[in-house]
Amino acid sequence: MRHLPLIISLSLLSLVGAGEGHRAWAHGVQIEYQATQAYEIQAAYDTGTPMADAQVAVYSPDEPSEPWLTGTTDAQGRFVFSPTTPGNWEVQIRQAGHGDILVIPVGDGGAGSASGSSNSYTPLQTGLMIGSVLWGCIGTALFFSRSIKR
Repeated sequence: MRHLPLIISLSLLSLVGAGEGHRAWAHGVQIEYQATQAYEIQAAYDTGTPMADAQVAVYSPDEPSEPWLTGTTDAQGRFVFSPTTPGNWEVQIRQAGHGDILVIPVGDGGAGSASGSSNSYTPLQTGLMIGSVLWGCIGTALFFSRSIKR
């Protein structure tokens, strides 16, 4: 029992990491778009690192099973396209097993003034993940701190 504070401290330290560059949810993706005459999509990981050269597939509302346009993001994670018909356009961005799908609503006038984003996890999901990790660390610390009875 006397080692319990040390075990809990080491467990929490391993969760926090040694520096800012270590994030527990680094695999999430954030995709944003901004509409003018065309839609500019900005794709980045949760750490803020752009998804450079990520694969992009744009699906029109008229033919949702076949890509209307394919390409890659630039070095800053940007991709631009101009939709031709109104409806919900789906944009899928993938890189090294990470990615997301963004639905962009296009009105009757084509590209209008709109903006939006897509996040991988809701605040509730993030809170549940953090709570689960903490609960597991505390349980592990308590398991190893118990005294062995002979």
